[in-house]
Amino acid sequence: MERILSANFGDPQARQLQRYEAGGGYRSLRKATGMTPEKIVEEVTVSRLLGRGGAGFPTGRKWSFLPKGAKNVYLVINADEGEPGTFKDRTLMRWEPHRLVEGAIITCMAIGAHQAYIYVRGELAEEAAILETAIEEARGRGYLGRSVLGKPFPLELTVHRGAGAYICGEETALINSLEGRRGMPRIKPPFPAVAGLFSEPTIVNNVETISYVPSILELGGARFAALGTEGEGGLRLVAVSGHVEKPGVYELPCGTNLLKIINEHAGGVLGGKALKAVIPGGSSTPVLKASECD
Repeated sequence: MERILSANFGDPQARQLQRYEAGGGYRSLRKATGMTPEKIVEEVTVSRLLGRGGAGFPTGRKWSFLPKGAKNVYLVINADEGEPGTFKDRTLMRWEPHRLVEGAIITCMAIGAHQAYIYVRGELAEEAAILETAIEEARGRGYLGRSVLGKPFPLELTVHRGAGAYICGEETALINSLEGRRGMPRIKPPFPAVAGLFSEPTIVNNVETISYVPSILELGGARFAALGTEGEGGLRLVAVSGHVEKPGVYELPCGTNLLKIINEHAGGVLGGKALKAVIPGGSSTPVLKASECD
């Protein structure tokens, strides 16, 4: 099966700029510099990429909610992964930091943002340091800074460390924290796309969502969509933990059966015992009985 984000998981060399470029890294960014913002948004819309942070909202549609002609737009990448049992985004930041950086730059060009923030969960100190190194490498190569590959598009990408507050995984609480306020959710509307960071139009996407953007431009939106289902295009990362033989992060087509994930990819229940129950998402999701997992 084709793997996009996870092909280099476990390889420390893959996080280096030279290695990423040798594998085709930043090629999609070069392609994006010759596209209009509207065309980039169109490709993402055609890809049927849904937000990979839990809400599952169509990414291209979310980007299109920004007010037309907005002068100050921000991109905020939610890397505050705090739900129990979730570790896919930290794995991405650890092994594929340049893919996230490239996706962030392309997204900023699509939405007209000249400042982006990656809000990293406070405990993930090593991942934050890896990201900062990748950003400096990208700046040194001319991928961001005063221009993007010579294109007159100034762009800064900043890593911001959280302080371990679970609630800051919610997008408006995260925005409050970025502003130096108490990390508490805001009443919506207005939604961040209208009035977000510093009361300006803001797009909030999570790490996995943004990391798939370069592949959408490389493959084309239609081909990416064909990897998934009618309702959701592409692949998605699934973090499996608990009493299974092979816990880890698996990149699978959208719509993959839960029992198949457990029994085929994660090796089944530890010790060959019978499955009792599964928590399929974060702490607010209901527990599924074994009979409900097919």
